[in-house]
Amino acid sequence: MTAISYQLYSSRNFGPIEKTLSMLAAKGYKNVEGYAGLYDDVPTLRAALDSAGLAMPTGHFSIAMLEDEPDTALDIARQLGMKRIYCPYLTPDERPTDKDGWSALGARLAAAGAPFTAAGLGFGWHNHDFEFAALKDGSIPQELIFAAAPDLEWEADIAWIVRGGANPMEWIKRHGQRITAAHVKDIAVAGENTDEDGWADVGHGRMDWQAIALALKATPVKYLIVEHDNPSDDVRFAENSLATVQSF
Repeated sequence: MTAISYQLYSSRNFGPIEKTLSMLAAKGYKNVEGYAGLYDDVPTLRAALDSAGLAMPTGHFSIAMLEDEPDTALDIARQLGMKRIYCPYLTPDERPTDKDGWSALGARLAAAGAPFTAAGLGFGWHNHDFEFAALKDGSIPQELIFAAAPDLEWEADIAWIVRGGANPMEWIKRHGQRITAAHVKDIAVAGENTDEDGWADVGHGRMDWQAIALALKATPVKYLIVEHDNPSDDVRFAENSLATVQSF
C-alpha cells in the first residue's frame, strides 16, 4: 500500500517545525519526510512528531554524512523511526564531469548504502535535473549511476526529470522496479508562479499527474511525497496538493 507523505523542506521558510507539523496533521497528513536541516536536535524533533501524531518513514541525508558518519546517520534514522533513507543532492562542485566519474558515483552510493541495508533499511538516490543532461559522449548520468549500483533504490523526483528535459513515463517504464518513493510536485505553466520559481501546487500545474500516478502503481513505490521547492504559502500548498494526491 502506498502512503502519502510531505517533504518538510517545502515548509523550511515558515516558522518552527512544531507549527508545521501541527498544520500538516490538521490538514490530514500522516507522514512526513525529513532533511538534513532538521537533525540537529533529534529528541526534540521526535517529540514534536509524536505530539502531532505524525510518522517520519523516510529521510534525506547528505553524501558526506552517509560516507563519513554512517553510525550517526543510522542512529538518527532509528530514533525517528525511518524505514528508508535517500541521498538527495550533489552541489555543482561535487558533480562528476565525465562518464567514468558518474559511474564512480554509482559505486560510491552502493558502498555508502551498505551499512544501512545491512541494518534493514532501504537506501536510494533522489534525483534533480542535472542527472539527465547528456554528457559529451551522449551518455546520461542517471543511467550510469544505476548501471554501477544494481541494487540502488530510487526516490524519483518526477518534476525534476521533466525539468531535466527527459520523459518521466519512459524513465518509470525502464527503471520503475527501483522506485520505492516518488516526489510529487508540479510545474507551473510557462510565465506563471515566477515568485515560486515556476513550481505549482500538485494538480495546479502542467503535469499530467493522474497518468503519472497510474504508471507509478506498477512500481514498488511505497511513498508519494508531496513537495514544492519554494511555495509562497505552505498551508495552501499542503492543502491543495493533498487533495490532488488523494484523488489518485
